[in-house]
Order: sequence, then C-alpha cells, then structure tokens
Amino acid sequence: MALGSNLDDPRAQVERGFAALAELAESRLILRSRLYRSSPVGYPDQPDFVNAAAAMLTRLQPRPFLDGLRALERRLGKTPPVVANGPRRIDLDLLIHAEHRIDEPGLIIPHPRMHERAFVLYPLAELAPQLWIPGHGRVARLRDAVAAQSLEPLPTQPA
Repeated sequence: MALGSNLDDPRAQVERGFAALAELAESRLILRSRLYRSSPVGYPDQPDFVNAAAAMLTRLQPRPFLDGLRALERRLGKTPPVVANGPRRIDLDLLIHAEHRIDEPGLIIPHPRMHERAFVLYPLAELAPQLWIPGHGRVARLRDAVAAQSLEPLPTQPA
C-alpha cells in the first residue's frame, strides 16, 4: 500500500490513513514505513506531499480489497482532485497484491507507475526491499534507479 496527502495537515492525514488501514475488514496492517516529504509529480503548482507505505495481510481478493480502500478514502474525506494529479487529502493506493497481475477498468496491479516514483519506492523499500514487482524487478533496485527524485524522510514526532 502507498499512502499520500498534501492537504489539511498531510502528516496527520497519513497517520489517519494508517489507523484506517488497521481497521479494514478481513485485513491486518503488519508494517508501516516512516513518513517522507516529496515534491508533487505531474502538477507542480501545489504543496509538497507526505508519503508512506504499509504492508498488509488480507483474506480479500484484489477487487474487494480495493473497494474497501476506496470506502476508507471517502470516510477520511477524500474528494476527486480538481485537476489530474492535483492536491488531495488522502490517497490509499493498492500497489501489489500477492502474485496477481491485473489490468481491468479501475484496477491495475501492480500499480502502473510505482516503479518510476521515489515517493513510492523509498517507503516500500523500508518494508520489503527484496519484493519482486512483476514486470519490473526488485524494489531495492527500482529505488536506486529513482534516487535523483526529490524526497526526504521526515523526522519522527514524539508520542
């Protein structure tokens, strides 16, 4: 899973996203990355993002799992961005689901651009550097290929 936000206290929004993932039916949040700040991609005239990754165990198949994520996003106040790749309160993106390769309307696994984005690969590499992304390779190698992209880890906040 990838989490991201750049509106309404993005750090808090991503933390709320982690909490919501922990409540997803028939699923369990098992790992979470630290938080990162990244520059926007695609539409530069917007605030920086806060990004993270989560590893989950689930009994759900990909489509019902994605439906659950979309319901969580709505509950967390996500609305469609005004412009493509524009500002958003929360994104919960399904990156990969076991060994599945799916290309259906509204569901592409693995996520079609994850292998190109530092804001996905750096947090994901904390959790699973040897994870194989079908059609692209291992997360650690893919991360190294995007090292020039703007990204910085955020300091942890005291509890």
